[in-house]
Amino acid sequence: WPEPRATFGDAVRSAAAMPNFRTPREQRRRFLVAALAVAACAGLFSSAFVSPAPSGGLARSRQGVALRATGEYTGFVPDLQRRTLMNVVVVLATAVPALTMLGGYILIFVPQSGGGGGGAILAGDINGNPVSLAGWMKTHNDNDRELVQGLKGDPYYIVTTKEGVKDFAIGAVCTHLGCVVPWIRAANKFCCPCHGSQYNDEGKVVRGPAPLSLALAHTSVQDGNIAVAQWTETDFRTGLAPWWNK
Repeated sequence: WPEPRATFGDAVRSAAAMPNFRTPREQRRRFLVAALAVAACAGLFSSAFVSPAPSGGLARSRQGVALRATGEYTGFVPDLQRRTLMNVVVVLATAVPALTMLGGYILIFVPQSGGGGGGAILAGDINGNPVSLAGWMKTHNDNDRELVQGLKGDPYYIVTTKEGVKDFAIGAVCTHLGCVVPWIRAANKFCCPCHGSQYNDEGKVVRGPAPLSLALAHTSVQDGNIAVAQWTETDFRTGLAPWWNK
């Protein structure tokens, strides 16, 4: 996001957080640690198939009988089945951590799921922690519009009322070139600082060059926390199908 990104941090920093919530990045780190632990256990397990080194006296006694006069080796030779098992263990002990680290690296570039099938997800503050309604109401007044992390991690404005929050959230990404649009309370509009696009208090475009209104999302309260869900119905502001679902 361009310059308005600072507004996002100021807007949601005061939201309350749940201590047991984990961001996708933290979950991936926990997954990597667990996988490395499994790999370490596999390495220890593989050592069980390697015969221990003989003691000094026993080793010297075996050295005398290891070779016959013809030079033929008569010491221990593991059978094919045991050698195959040892090879498999070594390969797994090497491949598991390598694949785990590679998979974790790839997951960094996979965007966060938007909840799928219209399911609601908890709105997050700047750190990804859930935003409680009680905490929100302590720091926001009627008709305030403040940013949270919403569907797919995109910024959404939660609209505050005297009783709580409205049943819809407004996307903050400008439909022109993707800037984050700040709410200008004095003008009662969303005004994009990049190219001058403007939207009314519900996110309907009233001035270009933006071609479309801001996206919508449903809001609800789940276990005391604000949640957002995909808006699939007709856009009540324009009477058109929701463009953001295409």
